[in-house]
Amino acid sequence: MISSRHLPRRAVIKGLGATLALPFLDAMVPAFARAAQLHAASPTRMAFVYVPNGIIMDEWTVPGLDGAFPLPTTFPRILQPAAAYRDQFSILSGLMQDGGRAHGDGPGDHARAGASYLTSAHPKETAGADIQAGISVDQVAAQHIGGQTRFPSLELGCEEGLYGGNCDGRYSCAYSNTISWRTPSAPMPQETSPRAVFERMFGGADIDPDPVRRARRAAYDQSVLDLVLEQAKTLQGTLGATDRRKLDEYLYSVRDIEKRIVQAEQDADVAPPELARPRPGVPQSFIAHARLMFDLMTVAFQTDMTRVITFMIALELGNKVYDEAGVSEAHHGLTHHRGDAGKIEKITQINRFHVEQFTHLLERLSTTNDGDGTLLDHSMVVYGAGISDGNRHHHHDLPTLLAGRAGGRIPTQGRHVSYAPETPMANLFVTMLDHMGVEVETLGDSTGGVAI
Repeated sequence: MISSRHLPRRAVIKGLGATLALPFLDAMVPAFARAAQLHAASPTRMAFVYVPNGIIMDEWTVPGLDGAFPLPTTFPRILQPAAAYRDQFSILSGLMQDGGRAHGDGPGDHARAGASYLTSAHPKETAGADIQAGISVDQVAAQHIGGQTRFPSLELGCEEGLYGGNCDGRYSCAYSNTISWRTPSAPMPQETSPRAVFERMFGGADIDPDPVRRARRAAYDQSVLDLVLEQAKTLQGTLGATDRRKLDEYLYSVRDIEKRIVQAEQDADVAPPELARPRPGVPQSFIAHARLMFDLMTVAFQTDMTRVITFMIALELGNKVYDEAGVSEAHHGLTHHRGDAGKIEKITQINRFHVEQFTHLLERLSTTNDGDGTLLDHSMVVYGAGISDGNRHHHHDLPTLLAGRAGGRIPTQGRHVSYAPETPMANLFVTMLDHMGVEVETLGDSTGGVAI
């Protein structure tokens, strides 16, 4: 597994109950073929970051002509936190999800928005077990390339939801509480606990079967890095200076994530008894929670544990309160503002707050080396919503940001790309799948690809 001359791309270091995948190192590429193989060894990744309940579009929409480059220096308020990364992403307009519309059904725009966002399918109106939507784009990718990684895909979020009963009109809660669908009748529940994600990523397949020893490890609160320390030291002795630095940075990042999870659990233990206690590993601070999840996404891509991730910042129809954004009222209720300037201002603050958290992911991906570039260079990251105007429940001209260059397949970012009105969002997904090396004839209501 460890060689002084060459490391396989799937090299790991192990300890009892822990397996630590390695980031991409120069030692994984033969010197005589380095330039070509550095590029070839960097796969393209795909991620979708979803925000619920719509956007104040007047504060999102980027002025300028179609294809304008670069994006204007003056951003609308909601996007201002991302301005530093303007050359790393483009704003797409004109895309719609027809599956989110009623089509003769009753109320339920939030359920339809979540269920249709990545499937481009109109969900069946039911609160029973006979749910029906479509296969989502992330799962199409996972089914084609998931066998090349430890996890075909990861489904993450910051707000835990129900998957039974009805949450919106006569629609099952499953529709509004996930955006990922493995089959038309099998939604993929999201994991919201950083501890659970961390253990899934770094817990060894050979976990000690002895419950006494497992309990002893938990009692000592032994770190994943402590468990693999001996092999890590051996490996470092075989690496060149650049790889030693890369490995040190990676190990520091994993340790930092682990410490923050432990701190979150300790904070939950001392929470006042009258407050609802977070689940184990779930920080009380939304900012801390979101950034932990974004850091875990970065490590998952960095180590090639997966190439497909979905992340829901919050649930559709969710009434989360964002005190850290300076708003003490529930999210969904505010979106039905009926033109009230005060409510519009508070929703704008929440929308901007969400973008602020997303820029943490952009920062991590754009500063993490990967082959001949960065993780962001070799990724496609969509940030957006299944509803544009939350007050009127519109499903056209959806707010959409696309970051990354897909390994050079998207040569130019930093633009406003305006598609013809009513262009299916599925057309974007078909093109993204093609950039992942997955060829599909159709997806949902797609009519072809789009130029990015």
